[in-house]
Amino acid sequence: MEAQQGKRYCHAGDAVRQSHHSDKLKSSLTSRLNRIEGQVRGVKRMIDEDVYCDDVLNVIASIQASLSGVGSLLLEYHMRSCVVEQLKENDAEIMNELMKTIRKLMK
Repeated sequence: MEAQQGKRYCHAGDAVRQSHHSDKLKSSLTSRLNRIEGQVRGVKRMIDEDVYCDDVLNVIASIQASLSGVGSLLLEYHMRSCVVEQLKENDAEIMNELMKTIRKLMK
């Protein structure tokens, strides 16, 4: 698809939706996710090594907090860029999509 190769965008009709994250944001998200991935591997190792349950649960709580941070950062960026752009294009459906996403993140 031509549009995917050139312009970065939030919304281009019904067929294609893509984000347009800055390199700085992508780098930040990737670093955070790499750390989380390492923590998850650590939990697997802890379970294999029969580490005390409370210690494992504390690491899991840390992972959940880290994932919430990634979600929060991405949601903020989405609202400041993609949602604003779609509202400017009079795409009122974006609010339904956003509310659905926020409800999922709050579970």
